[in-house]
Amino acid sequence: MDLYEYQAKELFGRHGIPVPAGKVAATPAEARAISAELDTPVVIKAQVKTGGRGKAGGIRPAAGPAAAESEAEHVIGMDIKGHIARRVLVEAATVPFEEYYAAFLVDRAEGAFLAMVSAQGGMEIEELAARDPDAIVKLPIDPVAGVDADTARQLVGKAGLPEQAAPVLEKLWRVLVEEDALLVEVNPLICTADQQIVALDGKVTVDDNAAFRHSWEYAEESVSLEAQAKAKGLNYVKLDGKVGVIGNGAGLVMSTLDVVAGAGAAPANFLDIGGGASAQVMADGLEIILADPDVRSVLVNVFGGITACDAVANGIVTALQLLGERGHGTPIVVRLDGNNAEVGRRILSDARHPAVRQVSTMDGAAELAARLAAGA
Repeated sequence: MDLYEYQAKELFGRHGIPVPAGKVAATPAEARAISAELDTPVVIKAQVKTGGRGKAGGIRPAAGPAAAESEAEHVIGMDIKGHIARRVLVEAATVPFEEYYAAFLVDRAEGAFLAMVSAQGGMEIEELAARDPDAIVKLPIDPVAGVDADTARQLVGKAGLPEQAAPVLEKLWRVLVEEDALLVEVNPLICTADQQIVALDGKVTVDDNAAFRHSWEYAEESVSLEAQAKAKGLNYVKLDGKVGVIGNGAGLVMSTLDVVAGAGAAPANFLDIGGGASAQVMADGLEIILADPDVRSVLVNVFGGITACDAVANGIVTALQLLGERGHGTPIVVRLDGNNAEVGRRILSDARHPAVRQVSTMDGAAELAARLAAGA
C-alpha cells in the first residue's frame, strides 16, 4: 500500500527524520487556519498517490493565510493522472541550498535490499538514471547487517552528500525495516542554507501482509482509479501513457505493454483480468480504463483459454451499454484469439458499436491503438 506524502512524513517524524512543519487540510478554510498557525510562507501540496504533482499544478506556494486558502481551493478536487486530491498538505516553505535523492527498497529482481543515493535530486530519477547512470550510487544491503553508521557514511561519501546526511540515511533504513516497508524514498532530500538535512518530500510503500504487526490507519482516502479497481478486485496499475491496455494473464499484459511501446506509444495502465474472468470483470475493467482522462485509445488483447473469447466480447458489449455516451468517445481496438475467438468476433461485429475496431494480430492491434491515441 502506498502512503500519502503526509503519512510518510508522519512515519519519518516518528523515526527522528527532520521534515518541514505542516498539517493536512481537507478544506480551504482549514488550509487558511494551518497557514496562520505556522505564521510563515507555506506550500500547498496535493495529496495524491502519483507523481507529477508539480507539473500538474498540484504544488503551489502561498505567502500567507489568505493565499493559502485561495491556492487550496484550486488544488482540492484537482484530478492528477486519475487521482483526485481530497486533501492538501500545508507545509512551511523550505528553501533548499542543495537537493539530493535517497531511497531504500526491496529489489525483487535480486531478492535483496538496495540503497540508491544521488547528489542530484529534485527530478525524475528514471530520467537521471537514463541520462547519467553513474550519478546514482547503488549498493546492495545485507539484510542482517543493515545500514549502520559506517554503511551510511560509505553511501554519502560515494554519492557526494554532506556528512550530516549519514544519520538521516540510517533513520530512513530503520523506517524500511521497522515499518515493514517495501520502499522508502525521499526526493528531494535537501540541505538548507544553515546546513540542516530535511526530507522535503516522502514516498513510502508498506507491505499489506505485515498489517497485523502495526496499528496503521492508512485507509484509502481518495477515489483514485487504482482504489476503484481494487474495490472491484481488478489487478490494475496506473501508468503515464495514453493507450489503455486490458489482457488476460500477467505475461500477456506485459507483452502487450512492450508491443504498444514498440509501436511508438506509451501504455496508460496495466490491467490483468485474469485467466477465468467473467463478462462482468471485463466490463468493470473497461469502465475503469475509460474513466482515465489520459486514455486516448484502448487495446483489449485476449487469448482465450479458461476465459473464452465470447465472454470477453459480451463483457465489452455490456460495458459499452452501461457507459452509454461515455463509451463512444474513446476508440477500442480488440484482438481476440484462442477459445471461442470466432464467436467473440461475431458478437462484436453484430453489436456494431462505433468505438470498436477488431484486428486479428497483436502487432497490428497495437499499431492501430498507437495511431488512434496520437489522433491519426
